[in-house]
Amino acid sequence: MPHNSSARKHGGEQSDGGGSSSKSQRGKAGRVTEDNEKKSSSKRLKDVEISVPIVYGTISFWLGKKASEYNSHKWTVYIRGASNEDLGVVIKRVVFTLHPSFNNPTRVVEAPPFELSESGWGEFEIVISLHFHSDVCDKQLDLYHHLKLYPEDESGPQSTKKPVVVETYDEVVFSEPSESFFARVQNHQAVIVPRLSPSLNLPPPGSIDNMNEKKRGDTKDHPLSQWFMNFSEADELLKLAAARQQVQAHIAKLRRQLNVLDGQPQQFKPTAGQ
Repeated sequence: MPHNSSARKHGGEQSDGGGSSSKSQRGKAGRVTEDNEKKSSSKRLKDVEISVPIVYGTISFWLGKKASEYNSHKWTVYIRGASNEDLGVVIKRVVFTLHPSFNNPTRVVEAPPFELSESGWGEFEIVISLHFHSDVCDKQLDLYHHLKLYPEDESGPQSTKKPVVVETYDEVVFSEPSESFFARVQNHQAVIVPRLSPSLNLPPPGSIDNMNEKKRGDTKDHPLSQWFMNFSEADELLKLAAARQQVQAHIAKLRRQLNVLDGQPQQFKPTAGQ
C-alpha cells in the first residue's frame, strides 16, 4: 500500500480585515502520497502519525493616497509554525506561485522563514507548494490562499497603519513516518509526536544537510509578528491531535488482533443429546 501523508483542516480561515472569520474557500488542502516500494534505508513506524501545525496567510498594507494606481499595496505571503516555531526541520523549500502578470511569477524560497513580499493593486489566488526533506516525504503539498488587500468593510477608509491580515490554521499529518524522521524531530517544538514504547530502538537523531549553518528560522521576533493572528484554539487542537494519535494506534492494534482471531478455525462444543 502507498504511504500517505495528508493535510487536515482545523479551524479554517481567519481574517483581521473586519473582525470576521470564515471557513477556507478550499475544502481540500491537498494530499501527499509516497511510494513505499521506493528503496529506503529507514524503516517505517506502523500505526504512528506525526503532526505539524502550520499557519499560512498574507499581510497587506495600503501605501496611502500618494501611491500609484498600480502599486497601491505592499504585501507579504508566508507559512509559519502555529506558535511561530521553525518549520525548517520538516520543510526543505517553499514555492510561491503568483499571478502570471508578475515578473517571474514562480518564486522559490530555500530556507526559513518561508515568505515572500511584493507590491501591486489586485487580489488573486496564491499557490503555496511545500517541499519536504528527503526523510519526510518525496511529494509536494499544495496549499491555496487568496490574497486580500482591502478590508471587508469597504465603505470605511483604508489605513496605512493597520494592515489586512488573513491567515489559515492547518495541520499536516504524516502517517507511518520513517524512523530517522521520527528520531530527528521527536524533541522539536514545531512537531507533535506520539509516545513510543521504550523498547523501540530508534536511530540517533541526525541533522538535515547544512541545517546548523542556516539562520534560525522561527518567526517569534519577526517584524510582522505583532499582526499575526492568535489562534486561541491552537493549544487545545494540539492536545486533541496527540490524543487522536494514541486512539488511532490503539484501534489499529485491536484490528490486527481481530484479524488474527478471524483467521483461526472456530471450535463448537456439541450440545446436549448429540
